[in-house]
Formats: sequence, structure tokens, C-alpha cells
Amino acid sequence: MNRAIPADQPAQLAGTEGQNDNEELLGIGAAASRCGVSERALRYYQELGLITPCGCTPGGMRRYSDQDLDRVARIKQLQTVLGFNLDEIAIVLRSEDRMAEIRHAYHREQTSDGHRQELAAESLELQQQLRATVEAKRAAIEEFMTDLDSRIARTLDVLRQMTAATSHQGRRVHGSHHRS
Repeated sequence: MNRAIPADQPAQLAGTEGQNDNEELLGIGAAASRCGVSERALRYYQELGLITPCGCTPGGMRRYSDQDLDRVARIKQLQTVLGFNLDEIAIVLRSEDRMAEIRHAYHREQTSDGHRQELAAESLELQQQLRATVEAKRAAIEEFMTDLDSRIARTLDVLRQMTAATSHQGRRVHGSHHRS
């Protein structure tokens, strides 16, 4: 949700769901610095739909909330910990967003038991899909690890053979010197 913030006022946005009424919003430079990413990365995340700054000035300057910064931290976590690419991250974030919507709808007082059951079934399906995505990444990592283990074993064999040959040659050389 983007709301214009007058340029002559502190960057604050009141009444936005999930935000504190007096939460100060950051410009793109400060947000990027705090998140440990470049301004270009923030713009690219926005272009891909991974984040949507919660506000902007009348001049179109992006403004980021703590919730936006948490979203960037989640993107970085998915990249570094799980090794997801941005397409995979988009799938995860969309699923997590939808699960948050489901939780909210599920807990509404006016939600019927039948609708709660539908929501729970949808949530289960989303979680199973996410698990399959993570499992595919895990399988790829295991395959890579198996390949690395094989390479390490071959290299160790080569080193052992070289060490044995060098040691054998050393004994021959030392043995021939003692005979003289």
C-alpha cells in the first residue's frame, strides 16, 4: 500500500496495518544501508514484486518501514541459507503471504467452520508445496556433496600414490648412497 508522504513532514505513515502509528519510514539509501544491500537491489526486488515499499513521497521517493526491512532480511536469508534464486524466493514469499492471509481469515470471528476447513486445506497444500521446493534444493545440494566427496576421494588417492612413489624413490636414492 503506497501513500504519499508530504516532503516537508517526517517520513511517517499512520494507520497502516502492521505498522506502529509513529513508525519512522526510511528513504531508500538508509533502508539499503540498514539491510546490507544496495539501493539497486531494493529497486530490483520491487521490480520483481518481492517487496513493495509501504510509502512514497509526493515526488515518488520510496519509503520503507520496519516490516519492509524484515521482508528484505527474509529475502537475504532465503538466498544465503537455502541458496534460493529470486524466482524461488518469489514463490516462497507469495506462499508465506497467502498463509498469513489464511491465518487472518481463519481467526476472524465471522468465518464459518466450513470456510475454516477450506482455509486449513489450502494452508496445508501451500506448506506441502514449500516443502517440495526445499526438498528439491536439498536433493540438489546432496548430489553436489556426493560429487565433491567423490572428487576428494580421487584426489586423496592421487596424493597417496604420489607420496608412496616419492617415498619409494627416496628409499632407493638413500639406499644407493649408502652402498658407495
